[in-house]
Amino acid sequence: MTLAASPHNSSLTSRVARLAWPILIGQLAVVANGVIDTAMTARYSATDLAVLGLGASIYISVFVGLSGVLQALSPTIAQLFGAKKIDAIGAEVRQGMWLAIFLSIVGACLLSFPHALLSVAHAPPEMTGKVERYLQILSLALPASLGFRVYASLNTALSRPRNVMLLQIAGLGLKIPLNALFIFGGLGLPAFGSPGCAIATAISAWLIAFISWLILRNDSFFNQFHIFGRGIDRPQWKAQSALLKLGLPMGLSYLIEVTAFTFMALFIARLGSNTLAAHQITANFGTVLYMLPLSIANATMTLVAQEIGAGRLPSARHTGRAGIRLGVILSVSLGIIVWLTRGYIIGLYTPDVSVAEAAMPLFFFIAFYQLFDAIQVGTAFVLRAYKVATIPTLMYAVALWGVGLGGGYSIAFNITGVTPDFLLGAAGFWLGNSLSLALVGLALAWYLRRVQRIMEREHAPAL
Repeated sequence: MTLAASPHNSSLTSRVARLAWPILIGQLAVVANGVIDTAMTARYSATDLAVLGLGASIYISVFVGLSGVLQALSPTIAQLFGAKKIDAIGAEVRQGMWLAIFLSIVGACLLSFPHALLSVAHAPPEMTGKVERYLQILSLALPASLGFRVYASLNTALSRPRNVMLLQIAGLGLKIPLNALFIFGGLGLPAFGSPGCAIATAISAWLIAFISWLILRNDSFFNQFHIFGRGIDRPQWKAQSALLKLGLPMGLSYLIEVTAFTFMALFIARLGSNTLAAHQITANFGTVLYMLPLSIANATMTLVAQEIGAGRLPSARHTGRAGIRLGVILSVSLGIIVWLTRGYIIGLYTPDVSVAEAAMPLFFFIAFYQLFDAIQVGTAFVLRAYKVATIPTLMYAVALWGVGLGGGYSIAFNITGVTPDFLLGAAGFWLGNSLSLALVGLALAWYLRRVQRIMEREHAPAL
């Protein structure tokens, strides 16, 4: 689809929204897996909920970091699609599958031996054993999950996210009965508690990965890309290097963002099971909210990358602005609604009064930082469309690890001796995280404008 040099904002916003809504629904289905894990495990035992909070934080750090590397496929394929280089897309997909295999080996080793991370949390012995089992089971799910990431990146880059959405919804449908079976026991199987969530995840992940492979093989739409039928390509260093050059800083930025929450959970674990459970509920719902700006950012990145591939840089700039603006407006509106309904939301997660009381003040922070979260994710994804990721990753490191985690630790444990009582503990970590998102959001917005000016000047036609 060709855009005019000065497109109407409403038209651009509409394009972003049409692409974003199936991404949003699919992402919500993925996050709903975690919500279901949390809600069902909370009704099994408070200890298992704490196990889930700790184990899920570690797993998400590994999975999101590795899948972030694979997401280099999205802007790469989207630019090729915009440039109408159809024959090159299949080769990128095959090299992406090799990269997924290599990353799966690395991730499985990390999940199978999590002792170093668990030692940081000082978790009690009754939790440690279950967390280890939870992570070791999920190591079996990792290859399937990363393989599906390749399928998802391909479809999103081609503006076909509905295919991914349907499979993600199907995965959620499988997860609910499997969770009930393995958490609480039944059909002759014992109750596994929180490790039962991991068993259910592994089964559903492999089923969905197999279905996605069948679609690639049999859907006539994908024939034009020649993904299959040309033998098994060997890993090509040039292709792998190009993906890693973009993907490693992307994956590291995801890792920085997620590990900020992971180490929050590890440190908050020292404050007791109720505080950790309250943090888990808040973090889980914050992840649900994050899916809205993340989906809009993903859609925006695809459209911007396609415009860049087609050589329409002014149109790419306008599209990026429209997507960021849409994410900000919707996220701020959602944050206000969350603050007004926080008591009801927390009640849906847990019947435990003490856990609910501990979670109540933390919801202020996830309502407050929606503005900055939308800015940072929107600008970061638009920068990835331009294949710019290294400097943004450095910004994430300084803001989220330095200001967010370091500052949050100082506030939470009153290192300076000036922290007011209401910010001690988990609230201090959440304040530090909120301030870090504000800092990185503003820095990325400035850097995006700089990148766009430079690229447009370099590609301006000579007079």
